[in-house]
Amino acid sequence: MTKVSLSETPVQITTVVSEMFAENAFIVHLKDRNDCIVIDPSFDTESILQYLTKNDLTVSAILNTHGHTDHIVGNEAIKMQFPHAPLVIGVGDAPKLTDPQLNLSASYGLGIVSPPADQTVVHGEIIEFAGIRLETRDTPGHSCGHVVWIWHDATPTVAINGDVLFAGSIGRTDFPDGSFEVLEQSIRQQLYTLPADTIVLTGHGNNTTIGQEKQTNPFVAE
Repeated sequence: MTKVSLSETPVQITTVVSEMFAENAFIVHLKDRNDCIVIDPSFDTESILQYLTKNDLTVSAILNTHGHTDHIVGNEAIKMQFPHAPLVIGVGDAPKLTDPQLNLSASYGLGIVSPPADQTVVHGEIIEFAGIRLETRDTPGHSCGHVVWIWHDATPTVAINGDVLFAGSIGRTDFPDGSFEVLEQSIRQQLYTLPADTIVLTGHGNNTTIGQEKQTNPFVAE
C-alpha cells in the first residue's frame, strides 16, 4: 500500500495495487471521519478490507471510473461487506458491469460479473460521499463511458482519473469502443484545463500531475 500526501486538506488517500494487471485501487477518507470512498476495487480486495478494518472505516460508496474487468472485479466483495454503499459508474459504462463480453473478462476466460450500478452519473453531475464532493467529467476514448471525478476542494486539486492519463503515457485505445482521437480530446478538454499542480490518481503505475504531463507526455504534450 502507498499513500498520497496533500499539503493542506486533512485527507488520507491509500493505494492498493493488485498483482494481476497491476491495477491501482484507492481508499479515500477525511481524517476526522470514519467513512470512506473505495475507487475501482480490483483483485486484491483482501488488502482493502484489512485496511478498512484496521482503520475502523465504513464504505459510503464504491466508485468505478469505467467498466473494464480490472476496475470492477472487486465490487462484489466490497458490496457484500457494505451492502448499503451505492455502486456508482458513468451511465455509458454501466452495461459493462454485468456483461463479461463488454467488460472484457470473457476474453481472459474469467467471465466476471459485478453487481449492477446503484447510481449512474453524467457529465457535470456533482456527487458527495464521506464528506468528499466530486465533479463528474465524461472522458471517453479508453472506454466509451469512462468518467473522471475532480475533487476541487482538495489542496491541491485531485483528479480520480482511472485509465485516461498515465505518467508518461495514456490509456489503451485498441478496445472495441476505444479511440485515440477521442481520448486525446478528453485529456485536453477535461484534464489539461485543471491547475498544473493537480494530482492525477492513475489506474496503473505512479501518480502524476497535470503540469508534468503537459510538459513531458509523449502522446499528449501541450
